[in-house]
Amino acid sequence: MKRLSYFLIIVLTAFSLQAKNNSAKEITEEGMKYFEARNYREALKLFNKAIEVDENFDPAFFNRGKVKKILQDYKGAMLDFNRVIDINPEAHEAFYERGGVKFEMQDYYGAIADFTKAIELNPSFVDAYYMRGQAKLELEAYKDAINDCSRIIEMEPKNPDAYYLRGVLRVEYGQKEDGCLDLSKAGELGDFNVYEVIREKCNK
Repeated sequence: MKRLSYFLIIVLTAFSLQAKNNSAKEITEEGMKYFEARNYREALKLFNKAIEVDENFDPAFFNRGKVKKILQDYKGAMLDFNRVIDINPEAHEAFYERGGVKFEMQDYYGAIADFTKAIELNPSFVDAYYMRGQAKLELEAYKDAINDCSRIIEMEPKNPDAYYLRGVLRVEYGQKEDGCLDLSKAGELGDFNVYEVIREKCNK
């Protein structure tokens, strides 16, 4: 009898947890509709509600962190991304987003550490390479930043942003000819705003 009671407790607990998870998921999905419509205040309310329902539902923390980042509540966003990583240490997108928060806070070394972790967890994470390159640019670590851009171009040969950033980096690093070729390539690939930069940095 005791064994049966124990079994029933386990089953009911599992059912309750699943019900909470489903409810939190539905609320989070509703919040995402507001997020995609850029109604961040309403999205925030729903993500808060989802977390009240299930304090271990990491997608709600993740999306709430993204909202807080957009609203420039960087401290709050950091706490949410920390929570996601506590729940799921392999969440590469949470490391990436937390790195973005640190970048906005001008903690470039901290940002690089998070972008690097995101890349370790997902070696083909192009955005993490790009943002790590941006952080290295801020620290004037031009050679390392150029390497990040080159890695992106290996994965995505038609990525205009990577050519643009590598072009700027090469010019700053003293490789003006190669840098201007990269900037021209960015223009060929559709970044028409680059031509103003070319006039400024290359046509002198």
